[in-house]
Amino acid sequence: MGRFELLVLGFVAIAALTFPLLLFVSAPYGRHARDGWGPRIGATAGWFVMEAPAPIGFALCYFLGDPAHTRTPAAVAFLVIWEAHYVHRAFVFPFRRRGGQPDMPLLIAACSFAFNAINGYLNGRWLFSLGPIHAGDWLADPRFLAGVALFALGSFLNQQSDRILFRLRRPGETGYRIPHGGLYGLVSCPNYLGEIVAWSGWALLTFSLPGLAFAIWTAANLVPRARAHHRWYREQFPDYPREAPPQHWTGLRPMTPEGTPLFGRKKYANLYFNCGQGHMGWTMAHGSARITADLIAGKKTAIPLDGMTLN
Repeated sequence: MGRFELLVLGFVAIAALTFPLLLFVSAPYGRHARDGWGPRIGATAGWFVMEAPAPIGFALCYFLGDPAHTRTPAAVAFLVIWEAHYVHRAFVFPFRRRGGQPDMPLLIAACSFAFNAINGYLNGRWLFSLGPIHAGDWLADPRFLAGVALFALGSFLNQQSDRILFRLRRPGETGYRIPHGGLYGLVSCPNYLGEIVAWSGWALLTFSLPGLAFAIWTAANLVPRARAHHRWYREQFPDYPREAPPQHWTGLRPMTPEGTPLFGRKKYANLYFNCGQGHMGWTMAHGSARITADLIAGKKTAIPLDGMTLN
């Protein structure tokens, strides 16, 4: 095992340590923002800064890589797939979000910058210089095809969920609401689920150790984050989740033992009762309405009320 592989395994070891830490300490940005984490940077600028190294570093690895690795259709496919995600993530997504996002600690942006720089380098360096050369036939390999399908599915879930979140705030609004639509009725953070699926697909379509490391890191970061989001929803919205499991309930209409209707007033002078018909309500509707109208108008009812009064 070479030094590069050991470096990747060390990267995975850090993910293994990060996972339990994040289960107890939520990263202090977004809805979990809080004081005590040093100087801050604007949310949009912070997101741009921390995501930009991924597309830039990976592209540099391609253009500075070994021509035997880079001049294959598979290498171009790797580049297009990675850049399609990260160009959007770094240069489009931050500017599409509505206002009201709290500033993030500069420490969070710096740590994310370092992660994306290292991750982009490890994946790009392996695919375009150090790893096996993927010839054109790799594009027909079942691992590549299944990985692309997973990546496409995950990307769709991620972007669909993000669009739902974008629409929750009107321009100028702040605060949070419960999202609905897509997979939000099943999981609290389908956008995170989509990312985990997508980068699991990347690990498969590249069939590489750095790709696997990235998938592990994605889960180590986002599973605790999703758990924290779910807990936050439960604390902020007591009736969350709105889509509760169905419960048995029967809405039977009030009915006297024989279905004889009852009319009249009781405690409140302006409250008239017309009830007791049960399943015969539609059959008796016209006659019951006529009696009720006569009572409200103070007239003698057209139908005798023997045995049908509340008194």
